[in-house]
Amino acid sequence: MNLFDVYPLNDIEIVKASGSTVWDEKGQEYLDLYGGHAVISIGHTHPHYVKRLTEQLAKVGFYSNSVKIPLQVQLSEKLGQVSGKTDYQLFLCNSGAEANENALKLASFYNGRKKIVAFKGAFHGRTSLAVSATDNPKIIAPVNETTNIDFLPFNDEEALKEYFNQNGQDVAAVIIEGIQGVGGIQEASKSFLQLIRSLCDQYNAVYIADSVQCGYGRTGLFYSHDYAGVQADIYTMAKGMGNGFPVAGISIAPKFKPWHGMLGTTFGGNHLACAAALSVLEIMEQDNLMENAAEIGEYLIQELRKIEGVKEVRGRGLMIGIDLPAELSQVKKNLLFQHHIFTGEAKPNVIRLLPALNLSKAQADQFLDKFKIAIKG
Repeated sequence: MNLFDVYPLNDIEIVKASGSTVWDEKGQEYLDLYGGHAVISIGHTHPHYVKRLTEQLAKVGFYSNSVKIPLQVQLSEKLGQVSGKTDYQLFLCNSGAEANENALKLASFYNGRKKIVAFKGAFHGRTSLAVSATDNPKIIAPVNETTNIDFLPFNDEEALKEYFNQNGQDVAAVIIEGIQGVGGIQEASKSFLQLIRSLCDQYNAVYIADSVQCGYGRTGLFYSHDYAGVQADIYTMAKGMGNGFPVAGISIAPKFKPWHGMLGTTFGGNHLACAAALSVLEIMEQDNLMENAAEIGEYLIQELRKIEGVKEVRGRGLMIGIDLPAELSQVKKNLLFQHHIFTGEAKPNVIRLLPALNLSKAQADQFLDKFKIAIKG
């Protein structure tokens, strides 16, 4: 049997990792500013993370949600404390797409409506409804097509007001990334997020804050949406939540009342997933990683803006987009193969930095030095 060939692969095999450093099978060292797509939040193979998972695996790795799992309660309490959403409720699942899928379903259960507002440039996942709310027709199969999703311009307040004026009584939810990742590191404005909150209140729609990539402390705040000073009804999270172990969840406002069977999952909230997620939150607290993300991120953004040839630098904390002109389209590849630095990308020509939240200033400087060389060709 062959692998189903859906990923364009770099000819590199990673065999060892520690912190923000990885090594290939030939012993070559790389600086990892990609974090496996914003997944590695506390650094590769963090000792506390490894210890937590190993100890849990020696006790019990999995049982289903048909029994009490005290680790789930511990995780919900810790997540409430660290995120500041102490009165919210937690539903655990496995991936960002699944988190968004459940959030959209919960919204529709809540108000009995079908219309979903999403935005141009959005990426919310690849499952049935999540992919339909993703602004990429190429990956929406015919069976996923629906008239229930309407895409509006990102950050266009007048368009949003007009849409609600015409359709507000039919809107189940508005779903928005605080910072669009695949969309090129585009940040929602404070006033736009505040308007979403206001309109959702007025029309009894549900405000879903997709925090799968931009959340979990990456911007210096727990959820990037928090900088607008308003609360969402549901926050979705995944990538950085388990530092590589598949775990995701939705944080749900008190006004939503659950009933047995309303949502469900086989693997979500299993013992190992909870151990991984708890270790991440413990390290985030202990090592002040949100503060570090804010500080190092701001340093990188300011230094990158000084470099000749860069069109624009966007983002917040350690979610940074470096917009380059077409003639510098090879910089990302050169960073990887000539300077041994992993980065991400967004079309058409944006380099995405999504490193672990404990990235050091020395590592930031290492990247800046190599980037200056790479951009000169």
